[in-house]
Amino acid sequence: MSSGDFCPRCGDPMPERADPLPGEPRERDAVLCDDCYFEDFDLVDAPERIEVRVCSQCGAVHRGNRWVDVGARDYTDVAVEQVTEALGVHLNAEDVRWGVEPEQVDENTIRMHCTFGGIVRGTFREEHVTVPVHIARETCDRCGRIAGGYYASIVQIRADDRTPTAEEERRAVEIAESYVAEREDTGDRNAFISEIVETDDGTDIKISTNQLGGGVAKRIVRELGGHVKEYPTLVTEDSDGNEVYRVTYAVRLPKFTPGDVIDPDDDEGPVLVRSVQGNLKGVRLTTGEPYEASFEEGETPDARRLGTVVDAAETTVVTIEDEHAIQVLDPETYESKTIARPSYVDADADTVSVLKTRAGLHVLPADSVDNDERDDPDPV
Repeated sequence: MSSGDFCPRCGDPMPERADPLPGEPRERDAVLCDDCYFEDFDLVDAPERIEVRVCSQCGAVHRGNRWVDVGARDYTDVAVEQVTEALGVHLNAEDVRWGVEPEQVDENTIRMHCTFGGIVRGTFREEHVTVPVHIARETCDRCGRIAGGYYASIVQIRADDRTPTAEEERRAVEIAESYVAEREDTGDRNAFISEIVETDDGTDIKISTNQLGGGVAKRIVRELGGHVKEYPTLVTEDSDGNEVYRVTYAVRLPKFTPGDVIDPDDDEGPVLVRSVQGNLKGVRLTTGEPYEASFEEGETPDARRLGTVVDAAETTVVTIEDEHAIQVLDPETYESKTIARPSYVDADADTVSVLKTRAGLHVLPADSVDNDERDDPDPV
């Protein structure tokens, strides 16, 4: 701008300023003097009011078109963030500095006192604005579904030819809760357990999505053994006409559990079950050799249960006859009996734990018996 120009609004002479370079946009108000320019100048563009939607149950905040977990009950920081995002600073301002001071009016109202400063046309300008923030408490989609008992899948904990033990049911629930918590930690707001129901046959776990139900069922089988089958049921159609299914994941735990003593009916003696993950694995009580069910037998071989380690009793070793035989006292009759000596029996053992079944007396490995879980026999 050359010297000698005048402000078109007030008529005062304009100070000399450099004209914009070729191709640069010319600001509409550049022809005004500083006094006229600043009459209509707003350093900050602020909304009259801001509403923050929060879930009164879980504390999530609604942003855009979705709910976001922020893990807060004090929403001052959330209010500061949203006010900061909503404020606009004039493009001609340079070296901008700002600050926000929140004032808690009541539980649902926060006044945000904002101070902005910057250099405009070589002059420092400062403005103060106050933006009221209202905290609108609602119920998010996730909490609404939980409150309504919504679920898309059921994981049923059952067992083959028996009822699941209390420990198996407890562990299955822990696995489900851990798996769902992992998904929640990744930001999956659709991940939740809506209900856990105990029935006479086992535990039913109602879960929010089919994907989660399938993942829980697979993880339970991976740790506790057995297998899982899926049974989908058509429940409705979505807004696009797609069929919506609720899936029941029937987890069938193995017939036998670690600690059971079984007879595989192969003429090689009873087996103490050590693991049921995949194929059943254990140890022969006659020899101490490892046992594993063949692939064709799957995780449950054709066998009958003789007892469990809980039924074991401690008894006295009369003598070690040889590498394959040991003489002990029958814990019920106190008669001296010669039975098979498995490899895990020490030559200098004074006592051993034995299980008495229809198949006779069998020495159990010392590490398989918890002395607190069985009654000791009368002293002999």
